[in-house]
Amino acid sequence: FATGPRQNNSIFYEIRTYDIKPSKMKEFVEMVNKYIHLRTAHSELVGFWSAELGAMNKVVHVWKYDNFAHRTAVRHALANDKDWQGKFLSPALSLVERQHNEVAYLVPWCQLGKPPKEGGVYEWVTFQMKPGGPALWGEAFEGAINAHVNTGYTRLIGVFHTEYGLLNTVHVIWWNENPDHRAAGRHSAHEDARVVAAVRDSVRFLESQQNVLLIPLQCSPLK
Repeated sequence: FATGPRQNNSIFYEIRTYDIKPSKMKEFVEMVNKYIHLRTAHSELVGFWSAELGAMNKVVHVWKYDNFAHRTAVRHALANDKDWQGKFLSPALSLVERQHNEVAYLVPWCQLGKPPKEGGVYEWVTFQMKPGGPALWGEAFEGAINAHVNTGYTRLIGVFHTEYGLLNTVHVIWWNENPDHRAAGRHSAHEDARVVAAVRDSVRFLESQQNVLLIPLQCSPLK
């Protein structure tokens, strides 16, 4: 029941989350910044971040694919790329404790955005919604997101709905100039009757929510 309306094309995004060994986080980030060009030679990287608040020793990266055949071809090419395998993948795997991936589509009412400038912070918010998919909660959820957008304190980057992974999951990426700007904006939003009403309508379908503050890596296209 989770599959619902999405963009009118076959493009999807693979969201990868890695838990890094605490003593190896610095080393892992340095390796990514040094060798990620070997990986981006095969497909498009949307963003690569490390968690600052809400999680520890965690990185999140998002990759764009035209369709599933495209991803299959990329994975095959990577398996045969000796530079990628030898310089990054083999040594990096020893630094990783867990890997998790999901396939998600942009919701039909959202385009992937960009921040107005570099140097800000990203907030990755994961909503676990009740079973039933967008047919059940999509309209209310859209209203809650747009209510926050309309306050003007934050910039919406993207809204993704899972297709593979834990279903009825929605990931929302926001951008703010800094954590204090975000905190002040949230305080104002909580006192805005329009936001309160929209959130109250949407939260009826919510099972859980997690917020993580992310810092973009030097190599991340979204900075």
